[in-house]
Amino acid sequence: MADLVPGLLICLMAVQTSQHEGNSTKNKTNTQPGVIPKTFKGLIYKPNHTNQLPALLHPSTDPPLYVNPEDPVTAYTTGVLSTWVIPSSYILAMLVGIPSNAYILAFLRLRLRAKSLATVILYLNLALTDLLLLLSLALRVHYHLNGNNWIFGEISCRLITALFYGNVYCSAQTIACISLKRYLAVVKPFLYRRLAKTRLALWACLIVWFLFGVAIIPELLVRQSYQITQLGITTCHDVLPLEEKSHSPLVPYRLMLVSLGFIMPLLICIYAHTAVAYHLGQSACDWRPFIKVSTLVFIIFVVCFLPSGILHIAHYIRLFTSGDDRLYGYYRVAVCLCCFHSCLDPFLCILISKTATSELQFISLRGIPQRPAVMT
Repeated sequence: MADLVPGLLICLMAVQTSQHEGNSTKNKTNTQPGVIPKTFKGLIYKPNHTNQLPALLHPSTDPPLYVNPEDPVTAYTTGVLSTWVIPSSYILAMLVGIPSNAYILAFLRLRLRAKSLATVILYLNLALTDLLLLLSLALRVHYHLNGNNWIFGEISCRLITALFYGNVYCSAQTIACISLKRYLAVVKPFLYRRLAKTRLALWACLIVWFLFGVAIIPELLVRQSYQITQLGITTCHDVLPLEEKSHSPLVPYRLMLVSLGFIMPLLICIYAHTAVAYHLGQSACDWRPFIKVSTLVFIIFVVCFLPSGILHIAHYIRLFTSGDDRLYGYYRVAVCLCCFHSCLDPFLCILISKTATSELQFISLRGIPQRPAVMT
């Protein structure tokens, strides 16, 4: 599975690259700093562009935007990547992830009185966030298959955008909490045994959902849907105007979001996994099967979340240095991998639970046998 995910990313990137190469001779546009992050750039329609709106523009209450026909936004909104590859990826993730996460939710509810209650709470939270993320893809699938034309109104566009990105970050933060719990159980067993594990797990979930609520507020306050005058479509979140002052707070907001939502959980997972693997390797017991499975889970997490984080930051840099928004298409491809991770989480959870018992006999570095915490 770890080999399939990078291969899928490479294939999707190749499709996006081929689209840009086909339009590279026309992509000499006037760039402008201060563009809106994580979206293509557009300009509010003004009468001096033309005396009347193009015939392709459908009547709508959404304000029109003008984009240069030679900009990458045209290749993206009309290309096979956004109208076929991305929605197909979403459909596959939904078909696999929605039933499996629903099953995990029902299964874990029966384990609420188990000794490892803290672990059950964290995995319940992860399954819930993954399920909400996958459910939010339904309207996005229709949007992409409909030629990137949003027909559900501005309010639903804001809600779907907020739920989509909020649950992506929420999922990553929950995985970081699970990794931190496993780190304390193995590396700090004496401290872990003294902790109120169930209460800490509940507080961790509440904090994650609080951050989720804070994170989606800016997405709910600004307009997300605009008509593209040349293409006769209404985009949702993909194209935003440059001159709107209401969108300027999104700049520091998204920079903070990618740091707290992607970078920090990733660093926690890297440190926790490395420490757990090292300490289990020093144990007198043979933990190689568990280490291998744990490493596989960690690699899949990195492969699914790291590309979107890197491309998100790179997109910011190129936007504010040269006004180039061509990385947005690549970013949208990388986000598909986050959705695949949400549908893989239930299977990874089952795989870990089959590899490790409920309680592990861990040998500390001093050679003293301990009964540390739950490893699942």
